[in-house]
Amino acid sequence: MTVWDRPEPPPRPAPLDRRRIVAAAIALADEGGLEAVSLRKVAARLDAGPMRLYGYISTKEELFDLMVDEVHAEILPEEQPADWREVLRIRAHRTRQAALRHEWLADLLGGRPTLGPNALAVTEATLAALDGLTDLDTVRHAVETVSAYSTGAIRREIANLRAERATGLSKREWQRASGPHLRKMLATGRFPALSKAVYDGAEVEAEESFATGLEWVLDAVAAKLARPPA
Repeated sequence: MTVWDRPEPPPRPAPLDRRRIVAAAIALADEGGLEAVSLRKVAARLDAGPMRLYGYISTKEELFDLMVDEVHAEILPEEQPADWREVLRIRAHRTRQAALRHEWLADLLGGRPTLGPNALAVTEATLAALDGLTDLDTVRHAVETVSAYSTGAIRREIANLRAERATGLSKREWQRASGPHLRKMLATGRFPALSKAVYDGAEVEAEESFATGLEWVLDAVAAKLARPPA
């Protein structure tokens, strides 16, 4: 039985429900990451005994599932565009925006899908946009491909943000600090392609990089959808 199937206990003697528990857990994770979340800490945030929470949530993994599903409510747009490409584009950008608000989400993206109502609604909207365009297997591969790109790009961006905080160096400060070593290595002539990329390549911000890569992936999906079935 999943956490969504299991009924909640009555809220007595003190007002308590899963929504309040999840909200407190998300607040803790936003402040200190997933390592800051435990049933004990959530209970303390709610001024409740830790054992009371076990009536609502059995494990920390269940709590994480509920947290992810709550954030999926931020990913689902209020209106569904008619164009499949716009649906996938909006989903990817809204997922990135949600992860920037809740960095811990990047650690829980991918893997087994969450089965909460909000996550299922996001999946339903995504599949519905592609319904009837081609065979079901191609639709699934298309959705999985866009999702894989988004997850990887989001995790890379969050990793860079965390590195900035951990080192105290911005991206440009890190580049300046690493510059002497990199120039010395490139001067050996062993890395000509890398040298060209470093010296001649344009600097691109994270949002632009994400958007450009997403459009390339969508172009590839569109080309696949345009092919007649084998």
